[in-house]
Amino acid sequence: MQAPPQIFDPALIRQHLSRRPAAETDFVTALVLGDLEDRLATLLRPFSRALLIGPDPERLPASGHSAHGAFAFQRLPAFTAAGEMPEIEGENYELIVSLLHLQSVNDVPGYLARLRARLAPDGLLLAAALGGETLTELREAFLSADASVQGGASPRVAPFIQVRDAGALLQRAGLALPVTDVETHTVRYPDAFTLMAELKSLGASNPLADRSRRPATRTLLAAAAEAYASQNADPDGRIRATLEIIWLSGWSPHESQQQPLKPGSATTRLRDVLDARR
Repeated sequence: MQAPPQIFDPALIRQHLSRRPAAETDFVTALVLGDLEDRLATLLRPFSRALLIGPDPERLPASGHSAHGAFAFQRLPAFTAAGEMPEIEGENYELIVSLLHLQSVNDVPGYLARLRARLAPDGLLLAAALGGETLTELREAFLSADASVQGGASPRVAPFIQVRDAGALLQRAGLALPVTDVETHTVRYPDAFTLMAELKSLGASNPLADRSRRPATRTLLAAAAEAYASQNADPDGRIRATLEIIWLSGWSPHESQQQPLKPGSATTRLRDVLDARR
């Protein structure tokens, strides 16, 4: 079987994360954690074994609340010295949550399948990842700057998961009842340099394996900031940045789950139902 392409450099991502300053949870993580809390609150079941995976496990909550009550999370780092797959001990987890990691995984179907293998029957997998529209403005600004300053393009902003592909990824991993949805936010900054500085402080600098090894020059950064402002500045001078978060959920198969009817097994025609409502 052909190995998946190595788009991201896991060792570099670990290095970036290790340089993050000790601080409170960043606003992106806080946004995702708030959404996770709302989603868990609707689930009418207990979770005696629950796992929470993320780039910074110490910044993640140690417990959660479903409609059934409180439960404890086992927390694991997303990136380890062995690669991009967390070192999960045991199996039969009733809930596994992966936050802000999936968009930096080279083998997404394989990663999801390995998480599914750790689920108990009818266990739930939840994942939040950055979507394909995230930082499109910055990507376009760097493409313009590279073309004008260096005469060619160099990958500087990572590609993210497209929402149209998310459901298929869950199905390929063998998860039942797959559901995906997306939330889009617009974040404003004084200028592009402030945005780039924040990305660096979050450990989200360029993680691509095929990145340019030459540091970005002041001329290139200035050209990118100018291109950004010319296309995405508001009347007050502040720039806009898109943040798209994709949520994926699927269940480990179990006989108690709803199953689609076999083709041709219907006992009522749609036309009869519509005629009865006239």
